[in-house]
Amino acid sequence: MAQAKYGIIVNVKKSNFSYYLTRVKGFPRIHLIAAALCLIFLGAFYFYILKDLPLPTNLSSSSNPETTLIYDRDGKILYNIYDKRNQISIPLASMPKHLKEATLSIEDKNFYHHGAIDLRGMTRAAISIVFRQQIQGGSTLTQQLVKNSLLTQERTIPRKIKEILLSFATEFLYTKDQILEMYLNQTPYGGLAYGVEAAADTYFGKHAKDLTLSEAALIVGLPQSPTRYSPFGARPELAKARQLEVLKNMEEAGYITSAQRQKAEGEKLNYKTIATEIKAPHFVLYIKDLLIEKYGEKVVEEGGLKVTTSLDLTIQTAAEASVSAQIDSLPKFYHVTNGAALVTNPSTGEILAMVGSKDYFDSEIDGNVNLTTSLRQPGSSIKPINYAVGLIKGYSASTAFVDQATCFSNQGGRNYCPKNYDNQWHGLTQVRYALANSYNIPAVKMLKTNTIPSMIATASAMGITTFEDASNYGLSLTLGGGEVRMTEMATAFGVFANGGYRINLHPILKVVDKKGKVLEEYSSPKSPIFGKKIIESGVAFIISDILSDNGARTAAFGPNSQLRIDGKTVSVKTGTTNDYKDNWTIGYTPSFLVATWVGNFDNTAMSGVVSGVTGAAPIWNDIMSYVLAGKPDEPPSRPASIVQKRVCQDTGVVASLEQGKECATRLEYFIKGTEGEKSPITQQDIFIKKGSEDIPALDDTTDIEAKSFLLYVDPTGDKYCLNCKNPGGIPTVKSSPTPSPTPSP
Repeated sequence: MAQAKYGIIVNVKKSNFSYYLTRVKGFPRIHLIAAALCLIFLGAFYFYILKDLPLPTNLSSSSNPETTLIYDRDGKILYNIYDKRNQISIPLASMPKHLKEATLSIEDKNFYHHGAIDLRGMTRAAISIVFRQQIQGGSTLTQQLVKNSLLTQERTIPRKIKEILLSFATEFLYTKDQILEMYLNQTPYGGLAYGVEAAADTYFGKHAKDLTLSEAALIVGLPQSPTRYSPFGARPELAKARQLEVLKNMEEAGYITSAQRQKAEGEKLNYKTIATEIKAPHFVLYIKDLLIEKYGEKVVEEGGLKVTTSLDLTIQTAAEASVSAQIDSLPKFYHVTNGAALVTNPSTGEILAMVGSKDYFDSEIDGNVNLTTSLRQPGSSIKPINYAVGLIKGYSASTAFVDQATCFSNQGGRNYCPKNYDNQWHGLTQVRYALANSYNIPAVKMLKTNTIPSMIATASAMGITTFEDASNYGLSLTLGGGEVRMTEMATAFGVFANGGYRINLHPILKVVDKKGKVLEEYSSPKSPIFGKKIIESGVAFIISDILSDNGARTAAFGPNSQLRIDGKTVSVKTGTTNDYKDNWTIGYTPSFLVATWVGNFDNTAMSGVVSGVTGAAPIWNDIMSYVLAGKPDEPPSRPASIVQKRVCQDTGVVASLEQGKECATRLEYFIKGTEGEKSPITQQDIFIKKGSEDIPALDDTTDIEAKSFLLYVDPTGDKYCLNCKNPGGIPTVKSSPTPSPTPSP
């Protein structure tokens, strides 16, 4: 026993393999072969079928890429943003009944009556292929969904096995309605369009819910061969033939009557053109950049966001037409190739229209450049900010400057000698007329009095971010010597329109993710008090009143210029740069602000005959007239801080403070406390030619005598003789370099 026991122990310890081998020796060889083949099959099945088999749950995965949609304020589609595929998911309930029925009739008429595979359909397809040499599909909708969304399009046995396995799993996990919904949302319909919503927009420029029977029949016929049946392809007649086949199947299935089929067959299909693929292109790409900055590129291109913007497509279309028509109408010798426009609601900051160029698709004029967000010099359109600073510092609309030949020293190491646009001097000129007529000398003097840092600080507070280091600018800043963006000028001028409150631009009203969650929503303020108070309401009121005063600007622009809109009170300012490269007009009411520009994107100069009133103003007038049509007049609201006083027409001095003479008067607005307690008019001795009352040049010191006259002393210290024989400014410099013209209007 011990030996036997010992022998047993020895046999076991020798080798487990030997033990099992002895047990197997009597096992039938065929069973061994079968087991081995089974193992090989299972291994191959795993490595070739199961190893990389995707999960059917991915069919409804939230990670699937979907198209981001950009809408105007009324829900009109502007653009679809996507990376590799344009896919927009909508619920089955939002799809028209005839779209679903058309799909079932042509793809799988027994969809609701069979399982994952249709044995009858597969048999019928096999017979057709073998005996009739006609290719007929035998795949169910479920199989097609799996093939299109989870697998490749290769025609191999392993791929077909995967398709069948996944189809059974899909039918187990989802209801028939869910499968149909996923099919209609994920199937490729040609090009980058995936799903019926994207297809409806691609081919007809509408939502799937709005498709007619005829249009739906065209679309549902595409998946079998999207390229072959595309109405945009090489043989569009095949698209029509396929559509007729779908309609015939619908009638045979009992979904439609013969009369409905015939009517749909005869309906003319109005396809979406390539030109309408993107509406308001500069605006939607501007929106895309804002979205990417906030949410990241992947979310924007694949996250299926629904973005409602502030754009009004009707106003946008009108603005585009105005810009294009005006540029085309200008004589060739004007050398103007491009234009731009921006329309906002200043009280809410909403952008209603953005036209970045005459034609986005015209590469010869760099049409894809967006002027509204580009850096350009504003010309004299920047002057209202400078004068607003003056009002803040206590000057008034009746403060006068001596408009005469003047040179300003220490401007880049040399004298700065600006001139007026009309090459004339206007003597004693009050702020109201200086700003309204866009005279340059008073504006430069106003800036000298205000200081450049003060203007830059105020401009920055009003929304202009491009004026940074004051040491980089000279007195030409008030004539447009610094670069700005039209969008920021709109924000700044909006401060005037809003009575002193700044409201930033808000071009996005609502963003919803593909699950329906609201990511952001802008509630428009009911009044500007929701903005930040930047300047006193009285300052904003006086600037707006001056810019709307047609009588005040008549000397430079005439009584019936493009700056006037009959029956409407509109504040407006023009601007032209001294090199004739930029030409602006910006105007506003409390409800609408319109900024326009003309010029050339390659920075070549326009001809000298182009000014703010002849180039950009006609576009401005056309757009502003359009948006104001049928609207009530909205003059600037007069705040309680504003008082009216009678001032002398020639000096602007409050009549009660006038010294030495009576004067004809007019009414002027003042911010309380700036009416003046002291008159700028003094009695002083000046030197004149003996026996004459002519004011001599400063370098002429012969034959002169002192005589007392009434002098107006402007804020820069320049003097104007009021009761000389020939009233005028008293020269303040001995000599001046020959001034070069400085455009203004």
